[in-house]
Amino acid sequence: MEKRRKTRLAKTGPLLLIAVPGILYLLINNYLPMFGVFLAFKDFNYFKGIFGSDWSGFDNFRFLFKTRDAWIMTRNTLLYNAAFIIIGTIAAIFIAILLYELGQRRRVRLFQSALMLPNLFSWVVIGFVVYAFLNADTGFLNNTVFPWLGIQPFSWYSTPGPWPAILILVYLWKYMGVTSIVYIASIAGIDKGVYEAAQIDGATKIQQIIKITVPLLKPTVIIMVLMAIGRIFYSDFGLFYQVPQNSGRLFGVTQTIDTYVYRGLMELNDVGMSAAAALYQSVVGLLLVLGANALVRKLDSENALF
Repeated sequence: MEKRRKTRLAKTGPLLLIAVPGILYLLINNYLPMFGVFLAFKDFNYFKGIFGSDWSGFDNFRFLFKTRDAWIMTRNTLLYNAAFIIIGTIAAIFIAILLYELGQRRRVRLFQSALMLPNLFSWVVIGFVVYAFLNADTGFLNNTVFPWLGIQPFSWYSTPGPWPAILILVYLWKYMGVTSIVYIASIAGIDKGVYEAAQIDGATKIQQIIKITVPLLKPTVIIMVLMAIGRIFYSDFGLFYQVPQNSGRLFGVTQTIDTYVYRGLMELNDVGMSAAAALYQSVVGLLLVLGANALVRKLDSENALF
């Protein structure tokens, strides 16, 4: 028995050592911060600390939901993420099919690199790129495109109307190429004999895509959507903070739960209310994942995540 245990340890020991950094990261980054849940129910005092501060019950939640911001940030977070999931999935599948149909040509690598490049930029850089286009005084649109079209200059950072479309376009530009890689890999795994049989039956390329490629991507789409729903109550902080340049006049269309928590900490210095908003975000996100997975399991149990 002892000999068998030593043999097993000799085999698995190196693998455990490799896994140690990842385990430590999960413990430090994902589990230790969970003690901060107590802050949502406390009147936090820096001198008393987390556990020494006085309990406030649900006062932080009451104050949060009595404000107009609760409805705005919840609405924005849900609607933007719903748009990102629907439009982003369609765009990623469309690009994946186009790239795959081009074959193994050299230009495909060029297109893939060009599509993936925006993902390497930080939101700070992307924020300044967008600012270079939209700045009221020196922006490319106001100073070059609009005069040529005979359109009056537009104050982008003080007009909320166009920003939902701008944020969705910027999001797609950054993430569409990376997301399409998953679908390209799924398409590459489809049995080529199915396409050959369809060609023999006279199916055109469009018919093959509609009748074979898209239906066989269904399991991958479901998994990706379920994972996205898990974060539907989270927003990409850089997108909603850096790109609009933290403009107060745009808060009605750019305020999300993540930016609200950040402003609550940095500007209002309200730790308890920020923790309450973060807990609210996590609990509702969990419930949405469980609900979406239960729906998928009921309709198509083979493709459920769990």
